[in-house]
Amino acid sequence: MIRVAICAPACPLTHEDAARVSALAADWPGIELHFHPQCFQSDGHFAGPDAMRLSAFLECANDPAFDTVWFARGGYGSNRIAADAVEGLDHNAQDKQFLGYSDNGYLLAGLYKAGIGHPAHAPMPADIKREGGEAAVARTLDWLIGSRTGQEPSRDHHPVAAFNLTTLAMLCGTPLMPGLAGHVVMIEEVSEHLYAVDRLFFHATAHLGGIAGLRLGRVSEVPENDRPFGATPDEIARFWCDAHAIPYLGSADIGHDSANKIVPFGPNSTR
Repeated sequence: MIRVAICAPACPLTHEDAARVSALAADWPGIELHFHPQCFQSDGHFAGPDAMRLSAFLECANDPAFDTVWFARGGYGSNRIAADAVEGLDHNAQDKQFLGYSDNGYLLAGLYKAGIGHPAHAPMPADIKREGGEAAVARTLDWLIGSRTGQEPSRDHHPVAAFNLTTLAMLCGTPLMPGLAGHVVMIEEVSEHLYAVDRLFFHATAHLGGIAGLRLGRVSEVPENDRPFGATPDEIARFWCDAHAIPYLGSADIGHDSANKIVPFGPNSTR
């Protein structure tokens, strides 16, 4: 039996969404989901105060009864606890999988830098409410039982890491930022004006010297500006990659949508 602890380092999950995920997971009898009560707490924007979110994460990650920690949803907030979260882990976290994306990239980055567990960019329980969201959640459930059909298909012999662009740009220059030299870095973005995407690329690419290449996932739900920006997301990525001599490798099949594929951090492996 694969026992999965679910916590919410950023924003809360609803009981209704948790119930839908649990009902779906009943078709995977080898998986047992445990939603930490903290998932449903609320403190302003967050799923409980920082101390509560940190405590729930450490309870899940340090409990030897669980094989995997699955982040309930993104939003904003995991950066506020990420450094203390990594510092508070014990040996029971060492071989766990840590699954999520978006704002939870702060935790994935910190874990990867510290060499703790097996972080992966992957769909989360909150994705159940997207159009086609059951397929997204099922992709992670399949991953947990060993299927690799949901893995992002473009990876080669290089190690990889995947981030939301805003998250990556905010990570750059902080103690949580892992060394990514020699990696293929995959990025995606949602709900940002194209001028903001350009600005984020300006900062992030300045910190990515030595990477093996960059792949761009989907840039979705772009708000309308008062005038056209004049460049597509692909053109923006190419411009800033050229500016920093970063190989631009084309597209990646990741994004804030139900088609979002799984990207395990590090070298290509069967894990």
